[in-house]
Amino acid sequence: MTASAVGTAAEPARTAVDDDWAELETAALLGTDRRPLPPPGGTGPAGELADAVDRTDQATALLELAALAAVRRRAGATAGAPPAIPAPAAPDPRPEVSEAAARRLAVLLGGRSAAATTANLAELLPQWLSAARERGYRPPAHLLPSLLDTARTRSELRADTVALAGPLGRWLAGQNPDWRFVTRTAPAGTPAIPAIPAASTEPAGPPATAPLDRPTPDGEQLWHEGLFAERVTHLTRLRRSNPAAGLALLASTWSTERAEDRVLFLDALQDGLSASDESFLEAALSDRSKNVRTTAAELLSTLPGSAFAARMAERARAAVRLTYGSAPGAHLAVTPPAACDAAMQRDGIPVKSPTGRGERAWWFGEIVAGAPLALWAQDTGLTPDQLLTLRAADGEADWTDDLHEAWARAAVRQQDAGWARALLGPAPRPGRPGRTSGAPARLLAVLPPAERAAWTAAFVRAHGLGDAFQLLGACATPWTPPLSTAVVAALERAAASGAYPWSHSGVLGMTERALAPETAPAVEALAADAAPDTAWADTFGRLAETLRFRAAMLAELTG
Repeated sequence: MTASAVGTAAEPARTAVDDDWAELETAALLGTDRRPLPPPGGTGPAGELADAVDRTDQATALLELAALAAVRRRAGATAGAPPAIPAPAAPDPRPEVSEAAARRLAVLLGGRSAAATTANLAELLPQWLSAARERGYRPPAHLLPSLLDTARTRSELRADTVALAGPLGRWLAGQNPDWRFVTRTAPAGTPAIPAIPAASTEPAGPPATAPLDRPTPDGEQLWHEGLFAERVTHLTRLRRSNPAAGLALLASTWSTERAEDRVLFLDALQDGLSASDESFLEAALSDRSKNVRTTAAELLSTLPGSAFAARMAERARAAVRLTYGSAPGAHLAVTPPAACDAAMQRDGIPVKSPTGRGERAWWFGEIVAGAPLALWAQDTGLTPDQLLTLRAADGEADWTDDLHEAWARAAVRQQDAGWARALLGPAPRPGRPGRTSGAPARLLAVLPPAERAAWTAAFVRAHGLGDAFQLLGACATPWTPPLSTAVVAALERAAASGAYPWSHSGVLGMTERALAPETAPAVEALAADAAPDTAWADTFGRLAETLRFRAAMLAELTG
């Protein structure tokens, strides 16, 4: 059979009714004065219809003929071939949440209007999703469309939503383009997801978990043909499971990528970063994009054994040395670089400071921040605590703050808990703010969760909530009971001082999702003691209701 014969056989047969309808269309387009109507008494369907209309007014007759022909066409139409039924979603072995937890999710998705509660449901939904994912549950199927709709408008929910939705969520995303974000989001708390579903014993058909309205591509095809967000997601997943394969995939197209895309692809290399990535990052230091060079330098600075770290260490030794001089005791003599040479520029140090600082101070800070922290103990024999007590100076100019700030950046980059602990200093006490060099919240994030919470609790007890927002944000949620108790006590002091609740709105918003549920009685007592119909009474009442709601929500998921 020829190709033309195949095409003819696949097309529906053209009928006389179709031909007569085409004649009427032509008459309508050209006008009845140029294309007359079918004459009455004809033998075809159009002729039979023409006998039934008044031809006095040709335009009216045309419309009547069209109406009669339309009815005839519809009455004689045959049903077309039904669309192919998509293959069902792959089975999901996870247990479904309990009925109580499902009802709670429906309330959270419905918003405050769906429940007679003053609890902040918008803050509690992320916790429900995270807790359900961590416990290995799946949501009820009938709530998945609402959950996907909510995650479409709230990007912070997507990672947990994609992980919870599982195979059925990916199947639904293939039917509704509004949910295409499912295929572009790396699921929270899960390893890399294979690009090709595992072989099945089911009859051949479309992949059951196809995330898009096209066949599921393998990793190579997705990397070359996918949208940018899909490619970043694929590279991130691959780096988590096979860092070497992820690097090889990125290297295969690196020279053809746009500069702004190369920066984000480099960020994905943070997962599984090791010495195996050094040669690729060294080559990226010669990239024509300044942002790519800077990102590559930051990644290399987290590899203390790299050649980049060795170059920075050599510059740092030239810039800072331990000396005793004529003054009693030791101090650190600082000799900041006089110029930013070509080698420094290649290692990601810009000639001009983007922060407005003096150029020599900027170059000095970039060198120290990029050098491995281990070199200071090796070269001086002093511990971080001992080094931080020394004055750093260049003649009459004091460089101590600049040096400590650069050390803080290095501690964050290299995730060095010892240096972070030393830079933060002892837990604050009233009258002793502690040594908080650099950004305390970023240094806190380097420490273990329990130590973070203890240090922040001491800070809140000593200094209140005024400067605690970023510190509290660095602590794992829910907060430990001691930290939660310190925050509640600080709120009580703030209310007693006459401050308005909105002056602590950021911390109050955080307490709704982070306070330990055990503090609910203390918050309820504050609500009861507050003057009726005041802002603090409303604030404490809403917070207590949120804590009760959250406690019940977590109990349902645990049970």
